Amino acid sequence: MNLAIRWFAGYRLHESLPDHSSLTRIRQRWGAECFKQIFQRTVKMCIEAGLISGELIHVDATLIRADVSWDSIVLQHIEKTWSENQGSEGKATTLEKRSTTDPEASLATSCRHQKVEPCYKQHSAVDDCMGVVVSVITTTGAINESSVFLDQVEDVQTNLNRTPTCMTADAGYAYAKIYRGLEERGIVPVIPAKAELPPGPRIPMARFKYDAKHQLVRCPRGQKLRRSTRDQDRWYYRTGLHQCRECPLKQQCLSPKVDRRTIVISDGYDALLRARRRKNRGDDEFRQTYARHRWRSEGLNAELKNRHGLHRATRRGLENMKIQSYLTASAVNLKRLAR
Repeated sequence: MNLAIRWFAGYRLHESLPDHSSLTRIRQRWGAECFKQIFQRTVKMCIEAGLISGELIHVDATLIRADVSWDSIVLQHIEKTWSENQGSEGKATTLEKRSTTDPEASLATSCRHQKVEPCYKQHSAVDDCMGVVVSVITTTGAINESSVFLDQVEDVQTNLNRTPTCMTADAGYAYAKIYRGLEERGIVPVIPAKAELPPGPRIPMARFKYDAKHQLVRCPRGQKLRRSTRDQDRWYYRTGLHQCRECPLKQQCLSPKVDRRTIVISDGYDALLRARRRKNRGDDEFRQTYARHRWRSEGLNAELKNRHGLHRATRRGLENMKIQSYLTASAVNLKRLAR
């Protein structure tokens, strides 16, 4: 019914429009990969037009409400009972709420003061020059931003055919593995490091000095803690039994139930320490760059939701949500190109 949309799509008043079901069939026949190529083509067009510098990239994520009602949320068993899997009895099963109409949507919230909702999550990367979207990754709402960040860095490098000089993100991405991954790629991370935990009754971890070169930790008394065991992406450093037995700081360092101190060092911990030092120095350039992240990335999310309907999924399933995200990002890029 909108004449401007007919004109933009190339249909005159006397010409018939395609049936609305054609869009659904096209989505099913092409799949998300084809729409990703369309999005990548818009990025290339913006590069050729000089709208992308590729120097400074801002990364952020936003939740998208799934197209389901609360009446469809039920309790679903994620794992079978312990008695069936491991032969043990009397242990509770793990339960999780999921929607029967869209099982791929997961419950999530962007703020602990708000209730959880069935959502998907879009992870976007935007160029600082003209606000062109250079990367889009869509996941379920329960996926943590940090687990997708390095994949998005590679996606940005592929779409731009170059490595950015600097990348920004909020404190939700302040993990050691992210700082290390950016440094290894020669990218300056502008991510505010999280504050250390407040001191408790025991000597805090901050007083233990980590030596990345020799892969050991020194306690306040100068004793060495060496690697003991590994769990996923972290190492456990422990002292010898004889080292803590006669230490004058034993009462301040150890709880009554343990006989030696253990320090957990995640991979890339030295990169995290460097990020904390940059934050403590109060670098003006760091603050100015991060200030641009706030209005660039959050402004893009507001535009996607308020002007392009990304506040809610139009169809169900992760594959359809990916298509919606690619099309929305493509529309934003074409707007930049036309302007």
